[in-house]
Amino acid sequence: MVVSPAYDVFCRAVDHFGDAGICWRLARQLAREHGVAVTLWIDHRAVLGRIVPDLDVTRDDQWLRGVRVRGICEPMPADARPADIVIEGFGCGLPESYLVAMAAKSRTPLWINLEYLSAEAWIERSHGLPSRHPHLPLTRWFFFPGFTDRTGGLLRERDLIATRDRAQAEVHRTKETHDRGAALTVSLFCYANTALPALFDAWSEGDEHIVCNIPEGVARSELDHWLGGDVPHPGVPLSCGRLTLVVHPFVPQDAFDLRLWSSDVNFVRGEDSFVRAQWAARPFVWHIYPQADAAHDAKLEAFLVRYTDGLDSSTKDATCRFWGAFNAGDGAATAAAWPSLRASVRALSTHGRNWASDLAQQDDLMARLVNFASSGL
Repeated sequence: MVVSPAYDVFCRAVDHFGDAGICWRLARQLAREHGVAVTLWIDHRAVLGRIVPDLDVTRDDQWLRGVRVRGICEPMPADARPADIVIEGFGCGLPESYLVAMAAKSRTPLWINLEYLSAEAWIERSHGLPSRHPHLPLTRWFFFPGFTDRTGGLLRERDLIATRDRAQAEVHRTKETHDRGAALTVSLFCYANTALPALFDAWSEGDEHIVCNIPEGVARSELDHWLGGDVPHPGVPLSCGRLTLVVHPFVPQDAFDLRLWSSDVNFVRGEDSFVRAQWAARPFVWHIYPQADAAHDAKLEAFLVRYTDGLDSSTKDATCRFWGAFNAGDGAATAAAWPSLRASVRALSTHGRNWASDLAQQDDLMARLVNFASSGL
């Protein structure tokens, strides 16, 4: 009988909820779709608990949806024997005692560093390359998610597209039946951004009703500034002119997917919600995680070049101008760019569906990672 290899996934919750969200999706998909034993080692369970509410954040060791979730510590627990395949999330670093245990195994584990997603061309040359550990007889292999067949692909569950289509068909039927002339719905999930007060002004003073749904704690300082301290309580709508703000408690990942699928425009941040917004096939704005050396500018530009290829010039210009202004935190420019982006929503909706459909023709990240691991064992 062939025994499936076991996986260990390591995560340190650096980027707010993105790193934890991606590593949880990855571990859950390994268990559910590939039937392997998988342990998720994570340092801050409270972060994961915000998007996985049934996780007991007080427990160092528990099983949840086929995944064993354990706390990272140094030294590692005595029973923490390295798995056959070790996935290091985003170069988070493995505990020294765990590395030593890996090196001591009679059959060295396959060590994969799951890198951050990028549309930059150089990742195609770096995907799958090895790097020797400076002191131990270990090799770390670099696995780069990406948008082409020469990269690691994108996380996508087997039933995601079909589930999305059923949900969006239901949303469309509901709007056709009940909501003629309804408000434009916006999902706002971004980092702190000084452009937001000016954008809120533009929405509140505009010609159409906009409902903006915001997860609790997101844009808190900007809302506080714009509303003079009168931030709405979760679930209680607050209207200002033509804008209605609704703050929501954090929801499980699947429920957040549904929000993206049912919104007219999605503002997303980091990596996890960025990828889910693309599968949602709706117009979206990506607030990329800002880096001190401005490396994020090249990543943003590389994705915009790839994503807007084939758009008509006016839609492409509207998209690039708004994304650029919003990511720069330029309130005046963001507000000025909104009308053109709003006018492009229909074209971007068609484009988003075609973009997601094209990406779905490729193998998903998990299929590629499992194949990569199989070839390396």
